[in-house]
Amino acid sequence: MSRVGIVLLNLGGPERIQDVGPFLYNLFADPEIIRLPIPALQKPLAWLISTLRSNKSQEAYRSIGGGSPLRRITDQQARELQSLLRQREVDATTYVAMRYWHPFTESAVADMKADGIEQVVVLPLYPHFSISTSGSSFRELQRLRQGDERFAQLPLRAIRSWHDHPGYLKAMAQLIEREIDACVDPSTAHVFFSAHGVPKSYVEEAGDPYQKEIESCAELIMKTLGRDNPWTLAYQSRVGPVEWLQPYTEEALEELGEKGIKELVVVPISFVSEHIETLEEIDIEYREIATEAGVSNFRRVPALDTDPTFIASLADLVETSLAGPEVDLDEAAALPARTKLYPQEKWSWGWNNSSEVWNGRLAMLGFSAFLVELISGHGPLHALGLL
Repeated sequence: MSRVGIVLLNLGGPERIQDVGPFLYNLFADPEIIRLPIPALQKPLAWLISTLRSNKSQEAYRSIGGGSPLRRITDQQARELQSLLRQREVDATTYVAMRYWHPFTESAVADMKADGIEQVVVLPLYPHFSISTSGSSFRELQRLRQGDERFAQLPLRAIRSWHDHPGYLKAMAQLIEREIDACVDPSTAHVFFSAHGVPKSYVEEAGDPYQKEIESCAELIMKTLGRDNPWTLAYQSRVGPVEWLQPYTEEALEELGEKGIKELVVVPISFVSEHIETLEEIDIEYREIATEAGVSNFRRVPALDTDPTFIASLADLVETSLAGPEVDLDEAAALPARTKLYPQEKWSWGWNNSSEVWNGRLAMLGFSAFLVELISGHGPLHALGLL
């Protein structure tokens, strides 16, 4: 069997307080995060946001120990997956490719070439596809393939999403069941799924399948759990004047408190690793909101991290991918066709015409919205899971 490189895609995060500013700059310099009609403004805007928001964001990271644990956890996931694949007689080596912090995607590609990898499986550590997560990472890999003949020649299979994989669903259900059983009255404990939000325009105008996959995933997890507990799905981290996917987590928590719900089992459904959004936003901010609303037992389901059932599901995904046809990055990132809302020229660096309509609209709204949020201090970084 040929030597296989498994590329694990993730966002990345500042590991030390002094990393926060440069990390934010990298984040906002990505046109998939803020797309401007004038590309020359991208880097000056990224510098402005990272400069103005560093102190506020540093406070959040101090509250969880001084930095993000995401790289450490992702490295552990990579080691566990590599070990399991080799036990299954797959000659695999895992590589971590972070989008906005070390180790960057370029490093993973360079390491694979140095190791003599003969084929590649791209595995996003995002169960649900979104333009701004898996889509952005796919695009970065495609850019690197276009500029590197040797990398471009490697057979590549990209896994688009895996929100409905039985092993993943089982791992989630097991973690949820433990927290339910730890409640005073397990039969009435309310299961609360909190997913990362995206602007509604991502779904309605750009065709992002994220909402549909999240909703399906929550239903499948509850079916796998096999219990009759009531449950709710809401979306966290909204920001700015545009409408985001609803219901919003903070409002849903308040409504449940008003209904007399006392025991809440909170599930971070979008995330497979502990990071700023689980450790600070859910554990600190949303816990406080729920407690003030009358919830007396707020139990947060831990992220999957290196849960053995979860790692086994990742290995299953890799083996299934290797047994199938090549799936290129464009195919993995494809969006459904959308009707153009008005005539315009296609920008050379977009997914397609319809997504450029969406991105152009979002940029004009987003540019002013981000500046307003920067001044008010209400956290545009929440929109991206970074606070």
